[in-house]
Amino acid sequence: SLVIKRQGRNGRSMCKGLILGALLTSSMILIYCLSNPHIHLSVPDVPVPYSCAHRPSQPQPKPSNTSHKSTSQSCPPKVDIMFMKTHKTASSTLLNILFRFGEKHRLKFAFPDGRNDFFYPSLFQRSQVKDYRPGMCFNIVCNHMRFNAPEVAKLLPTDTSYITILRDPAQLFESSFHYFGRLVPFTWKIPGEDKITEFLLNPQSYFDPEGFNSFYLKNLLFFDFGQDNTLEINDPRVDEGIKFISEHFHLVMLVEYFEESLILLKEALCWEMDDLLFFKLNARKGSTVSKLSPELRAKALEWNAIDWKLYQHFNRTFWNKVDTYGPERMAKDVAELRRRNQEMASICIEGGRAVEASSIHETDMQPWQPIGEKSILGYNLKKNVDKAHQKLCRKMLMPEIQYLTELGVNLWITKVWGHVRDIINW
Repeated sequence: SLVIKRQGRNGRSMCKGLILGALLTSSMILIYCLSNPHIHLSVPDVPVPYSCAHRPSQPQPKPSNTSHKSTSQSCPPKVDIMFMKTHKTASSTLLNILFRFGEKHRLKFAFPDGRNDFFYPSLFQRSQVKDYRPGMCFNIVCNHMRFNAPEVAKLLPTDTSYITILRDPAQLFESSFHYFGRLVPFTWKIPGEDKITEFLLNPQSYFDPEGFNSFYLKNLLFFDFGQDNTLEINDPRVDEGIKFISEHFHLVMLVEYFEESLILLKEALCWEMDDLLFFKLNARKGSTVSKLSPELRAKALEWNAIDWKLYQHFNRTFWNKVDTYGPERMAKDVAELRRRNQEMASICIEGGRAVEASSIHETDMQPWQPIGEKSILGYNLKKNVDKAHQKLCRKMLMPEIQYLTELGVNLWITKVWGHVRDIINW
């Protein structure tokens, strides 16, 4: 009878897999057709010579017990910002910081229309911005896009600060494989339970450069910046691409040194420490975070060789900036930021930590989940938060999709896909 039960379970699993595969494929094709702009209208070039921001008030003096004066005391905060939101790089946490900063200074965001990205993976076009008209002025663009420098430049003032963030390519590949793997059809033929190991041992036998969504699993960072992710590492266009990125971005942050990156951001934009407060959003629960062995890490870096070269280049520039800032000063500011974040966690978060999706009480606090599982953690807002912190706590804990909705973005395509995802997850 045990054998019969097992056969029954296997049969049901196979049927469910076939149904889910067919549903997923059909849904992806339908949503892709609905959301992909097939025609880019020619938009006249109208320059944006200066900022349209409300003039931020001059920052208030620091208390007398502050150990050193910050740059923000001597200059107003910069409010015109292009944040290149790369994939799987803590960028949702940075987005939350930018949303709060934009609301604080009444800034105008350039948002996509219908979904939470600018029709990724197509190259960015100004016509993808919600309600865009030539000559319109925006202060911040920060949603996922495939970078297209000429089009971005025509959307924002000439003195806009260009910011982005990178992550160790081996860790990024592992995270991307986990999060997007089921959306990449060539992964469906990889045998066994440990698909990432099987893939890394012989990637060429599975990878299809022309396959749907294949860019998620090879040099994703380079691809996000609008470059060709399938080039050979010794192709001169690789170095040209890295030089191009260097020339366009004023600050390239690193996930592995997130607090240090934020301090450099504060310095570059003349912000206040209050502007940097954050809770880590879209974190994965430990049971799903695999630790790549040294052998697999080496193979992941070899497979993502362009991203590794890109990361190494900006790792050097990052530490040059830290040296200029002053290592002791940096350590002191990072300690202060961590102390302030811990203080906010004790005020805002029930239990003081992130919890699994099934334990989140409010629907509005439920983060977006990958297909087939619920591995992304979220937070419960503490009950009876004092009035002085209620609004800030909710904003800091709010997932990206919900925050975008609150800011007035119509996410109908994203929501349709969310319903499909929920059906697939039964």
